[in-house]
Amino acid sequence: METHPWLSLSTPVAAARAAGRPLVGLESTIIAHGMPYPENLRTAREVEALIRGMGAEPATIAVIGGRIRIGLSDEELELLAQSGRVHKVSRRDLPAVLASGEPGATTVAGTMICAALAGIEVFVTGGIGGVHRGAPQSFDISADLQELARTSVAVVCAGAKSILDIGLTLEYLETHGVPVLSCGQDNFAAFYTRDSGFRADYRLDDAQAQARFIRTKWDLGLAGGVVLSTPVPENAAMPREEIDAITQLALTEADARGIAGKAVTPFLLARIQALTGGRSLATNIALIRHNAEVGARLALALARA
Repeated sequence: METHPWLSLSTPVAAARAAGRPLVGLESTIIAHGMPYPENLRTAREVEALIRGMGAEPATIAVIGGRIRIGLSDEELELLAQSGRVHKVSRRDLPAVLASGEPGATTVAGTMICAALAGIEVFVTGGIGGVHRGAPQSFDISADLQELARTSVAVVCAGAKSILDIGLTLEYLETHGVPVLSCGQDNFAAFYTRDSGFRADYRLDDAQAQARFIRTKWDLGLAGGVVLSTPVPENAAMPREEIDAITQLALTEADARGIAGKAVTPFLLARIQALTGGRSLATNIALIRHNAEVGARLALALARA
């Protein structure tokens, strides 16, 4: 495959591609904006090692030095983890940050775009963005959902972030023809907690079955992504009632401080971590590791499908 002129592939990613090993895309916003240092850096390294150990190659994606980096060096991971001055890059931000030469961490939408440019079919994240609570008044809907409707990448996640209106998020995805698969249970997951209370469209526990579904969709010319939800491991999950009450408190604080737009999610994640005494961070780390395992199995199965 010809390399896109804005892309720079790391040496391990280029070698994996040449050897025919599947790639697994990883976002960088979770490093720059989703977790505190040093847990963010340690988790990024652990997730990459886990994917390699399963026979696929991790490709953490970010914007650095006016290029889209597909696969990062340890120094680049450190930059994202420690800088504190890294842009959050979604679809609308990608041209500006590339043109500026400043560092940027890609969101779900931003990572999907870059992964598709690089020919990467599977992308692992923590939880997708969605329709925010109060969206009928604020119109606050994550660009992740529109990207899922248009960009053909399979997104492995622990459902949608529990700070969102999950019912409306699933309605939006249905309207735009985005299939929502669940692995390990019938219901869609809710990030910190295993069960959102809403059913996924289809339950497919086996990576080969997931790959057949995804390959069939794309072979039919049905462009757009597929959401594969898998719940956080039971021993790391948080009780739904507790996380709902804490989320509501954090949302009230955000509203009182006038926090809006792309600043909302990092603020809420940080407040929830503080209000849970750090337990939510442990849950976040456990779910991203589990998602990486599911994503690596899917990438290997897609390479054979």
